[in-house]
Amino acid sequence: MFNLFLFLSLSFLFIFFAGKFLEIFRIPWIFSALVLGSLLALENPFAEITGSETFIFLAHLGMYFLLFMIGLELDLNEIKKKKSFIFKSTIFIIFLEAVLGGLLIHFLFDVSWGIAGLVALSFATVGEAILIPILDEFKMVNTRLGQAIIGIGTIDDILEILILVILSVLIGSSSSTELIAVLGSLFVLFILTIGFKKLSNKEHKFSFKNVDTLFFFVMAIFLLFIGIGSFSHAVPIAAFLAGISLRTFIPAKRFNLIESEIRGIAYGFFVPIFFIWIGVSIDFDAIFMFPLAVLAVVLVSNTAKIVGSYLVAHKELGKKQSIVLGIGLSVRFSTSIVIIKILLDNGLISASLFSVIIASSIIFKFIVPLLFSNLIMRWKLNKAL
Repeated sequence: MFNLFLFLSLSFLFIFFAGKFLEIFRIPWIFSALVLGSLLALENPFAEITGSETFIFLAHLGMYFLLFMIGLELDLNEIKKKKSFIFKSTIFIIFLEAVLGGLLIHFLFDVSWGIAGLVALSFATVGEAILIPILDEFKMVNTRLGQAIIGIGTIDDILEILILVILSVLIGSSSSTELIAVLGSLFVLFILTIGFKKLSNKEHKFSFKNVDTLFFFVMAIFLLFIGIGSFSHAVPIAAFLAGISLRTFIPAKRFNLIESEIRGIAYGFFVPIFFIWIGVSIDFDAIFMFPLAVLAVVLVSNTAKIVGSYLVAHKELGKKQSIVLGIGLSVRFSTSIVIIKILLDNGLISASLFSVIIASSIIFKFIVPLLFSNLIMRWKLNKAL
């Protein structure tokens, strides 16, 4: 009789050996977890385990740790230098995909322009957390390409929250009290982030004398941000802001003491579970049920991202990097799926449209990371930057 512990043990052994094989092709080992998840999506004898609240909770923590690592490794000075480029790129790329996607959904599924626009905006968003292991593997987090992906993904996260607020008003499910709670928790998160930055020169008062107490403090702040973010359905942003706050607060010498420990607990346990969960969520029946509609959404979405990225970024990043940027931004996850689910549950979209969007998202989750890492190696972008 299998339980969660035995399942994780066997899964981690599979990931270890399969990861060694993938590394032969210069694909980050972590994606062996995605391979395992996709195999389980075809035939899952452990459905009770992978569908349990405990497993999903651990998977969510994996996603939050990834975003936390982004904040910890983020070079804010580099983003400040490129803030105009990142903001312009985000608006242009998402706008282009929203317009093209809205047209496709309106005419293909015969829904109103408003709903078509919301659906298109939701799948125009970016699941940058899935790309972080690749950027980290190739030491590209603080390159121009890495910072562009992270910066665009960050602004995109804010857009996702705005869409959720619009949805709340549209379906009339949120009371004024709930709306105040959402806005209040977001306000507190940003105040905390600014506060830690202001206190950066006061760190000596906390007397971080050893690794244990420093790590304990870091985890406490990480969980504090996640807890506050849960009130506004903005836990991904909260995890990201926690990383930024601690990176600006903890001096470099102290931070270097625990960086490997944080990376170890993230990539050594939680992140593989996150990728297994992504793979398990693949619904191959939905892909085969509406193949042409899924293909149309994939082509429109991916073309819009690549063309938009090339038009807005080829002068800043170069032709190859701008193409890779567009491919990377095509991956979707997290809040975008929540938005589509809310629309379905409130009868604003049909089950067929929901299945098509989810199926296209799944295709992107599986293909984009592999294509993204392959192009980085083939075009030697990790050496050129």
